[in-house]
Amino acid sequence: MIQFDTSQNKKVLAHIYNDVSKELFGVGTTLLKISIDQNIITFQAKHRRSSRSAALEGEDPSLKREIDFRMSLLYKRKLNERIKQELNFPIEVVLRDYDASTQIAFTNIVLLDEN
Repeated sequence: MIQFDTSQNKKVLAHIYNDVSKELFGVGTTLLKISIDQNIITFQAKHRRSSRSAALEGEDPSLKREIDFRMSLLYKRKLNERIKQELNFPIEVVLRDYDASTQIAFTNIVLLDEN
Protein backbone atom coordinates (compact mmCIF):
# COMPACT_ATOMS: atom_id res chain seq x y z
CA MET A 1 0.00 0.00 0.00
CA ILE A 2 1.24 3.49 -0.85
CA GLN A 3 2.15 5.70 2.13
CA PHE A 4 0.43 9.05 1.46
CA ASP A 5 0.72 10.57 4.97
CA THR A 6 4.30 11.82 4.98
CA SER A 7 5.69 15.21 5.89
CA GLN A 8 7.21 15.55 2.40
CA ASN A 9 3.84 14.88 0.73
CA LYS A 10 2.16 17.44 3.00
CA LYS A 11 4.77 20.06 2.02
CA VAL A 12 4.22 19.39 -1.67
CA LEU A 13 0.43 19.44 -1.22
CA ALA A 14 0.63 22.80 0.60
CA HIS A 15 2.81 24.21 -2.18
CA ILE A 16 0.39 22.99 -4.87
CA TYR A 17 -2.66 24.34 -3.01
CA ASN A 18 -1.11 27.80 -2.63
CA ASP A 19 0.16 27.83 -6.21
CA VAL A 20 -3.34 27.12 -7.54
CA SER A 21 -4.74 29.86 -5.30
CA LYS A 22 -2.18 32.38 -6.52
CA GLU A 23 -2.74 31.36 -10.15
CA LEU A 24 -6.52 31.78 -9.96
CA PHE A 25 -6.93 34.62 -7.45
CA GLY A 26 -3.58 36.38 -7.35
CA VAL A 27 -3.19 35.66 -3.62
CA GLY A 28 -2.35 32.68 -1.44
CA THR A 29 -3.82 31.54 1.86
CA THR A 30 -3.35 33.02 5.33
CA LEU A 31 -3.86 29.64 7.01
CA LEU A 32 -3.51 26.14 5.61
CA LYS A 33 -3.73 22.86 7.48
CA ILE A 34 -3.46 19.51 5.75
CA SER A 35 -4.44 16.18 7.23
CA ILE A 36 -4.33 12.75 5.69
CA ASP A 37 -6.41 9.94 7.10
CA GLN A 38 -6.14 6.68 5.18
CA ASN A 39 -7.41 7.60 1.71
CA ILE A 40 -8.75 11.12 2.44
CA ILE A 41 -6.70 14.31 2.22
CA THR A 42 -8.29 17.36 3.88
CA PHE A 43 -7.21 20.95 3.31
CA GLN A 44 -8.49 23.54 5.82
CA ALA A 45 -7.74 26.98 4.42
CA LYS A 46 -8.42 30.62 5.11
CA HIS A 47 -8.06 32.59 1.91
CA ARG A 48 -7.23 36.25 1.43
CA ARG A 49 -9.95 38.36 -0.13
CA SER A 50 -8.82 39.68 -3.47
CA SER A 51 -9.51 43.35 -4.20
CA ARG A 52 -11.51 42.39 -7.33
CA SER A 53 -13.72 40.11 -5.25
CA ALA A 54 -14.45 42.84 -2.69
CA ALA A 55 -15.26 45.35 -5.44
CA LEU A 56 -17.63 42.96 -7.20
CA GLU A 57 -19.39 42.05 -3.96
CA GLY A 58 -20.42 45.68 -3.50
CA GLU A 59 -21.59 46.10 -7.09
CA ASP A 60 -23.36 42.82 -7.89
CA PRO A 61 -23.57 40.25 -5.06
CA SER A 62 -25.43 37.65 -7.15
CA LEU A 63 -22.80 37.81 -9.87
CA LYS A 64 -20.09 37.45 -7.24
CA ARG A 65 -21.77 34.28 -5.88
CA GLU A 66 -21.92 32.83 -9.40
CA ILE A 67 -18.27 33.65 -10.00
CA ASP A 68 -17.30 32.14 -6.61
CA PHE A 69 -19.11 28.94 -7.60
CA ARG A 70 -17.44 28.74 -11.02
CA MET A 71 -14.02 29.54 -9.58
CA SER A 72 -14.46 26.78 -7.00
CA LEU A 73 -15.13 24.29 -9.81
CA LEU A 74 -12.02 25.51 -11.61
CA TYR A 75 -10.00 25.30 -8.38
CA LYS A 76 -11.00 21.66 -7.90
CA ARG A 77 -10.07 20.77 -11.47
CA LYS A 78 -6.68 22.50 -11.34
CA LEU A 79 -5.86 21.06 -7.90
CA ASN A 80 -6.75 17.58 -9.16
CA GLU A 81 -4.55 17.97 -12.25
CA ARG A 82 -1.55 19.30 -10.32
CA ILE A 83 -1.67 16.63 -7.61
CA LYS A 84 -1.94 13.87 -10.20
CA GLN A 85 0.90 15.43 -12.20
CA GLU A 86 3.30 16.12 -9.34
CA LEU A 87 2.52 13.34 -6.85
CA ASN A 88 0.85 10.76 -9.06
CA PHE A 89 -1.85 10.16 -6.43
CA PRO A 90 -4.81 8.06 -7.62
CA ILE A 91 -7.61 10.60 -7.09
CA GLU A 92 -11.21 9.45 -7.14
CA VAL A 93 -12.86 12.80 -6.42
CA VAL A 94 -12.16 16.34 -5.18
CA LEU A 95 -14.86 17.91 -2.98
CA ARG A 96 -14.72 21.57 -1.95
CA ASP A 97 -16.85 23.86 0.18
CA TYR A 98 -16.06 27.58 0.31
CA ASP A 99 -17.73 30.22 2.46
CA ALA A 100 -17.32 33.64 0.86
CA SER A 101 -18.22 35.61 3.99
CA THR A 102 -15.40 34.09 6.07
CA GLN A 103 -13.04 33.14 3.21
CA ILE A 104 -12.76 29.63 4.71
CA ALA A 105 -12.58 26.59 2.47
CA PHE A 106 -12.49 22.88 3.17
CA THR A 107 -11.27 20.67 0.36
CA ASN A 108 -11.40 16.89 0.62
CA ILE A 109 -9.67 14.61 -1.83
CA VAL A 110 -10.71 10.98 -1.83
CA LEU A 111 -8.01 8.70 -3.16
CA LEU A 112 -8.85 5.49 -4.94
CA ASP A 113 -8.60 2.46 -2.71
CA GLU A 114 -6.12 0.29 -4.55
CA ASN A 115 -6.56 -2.80 -2.39
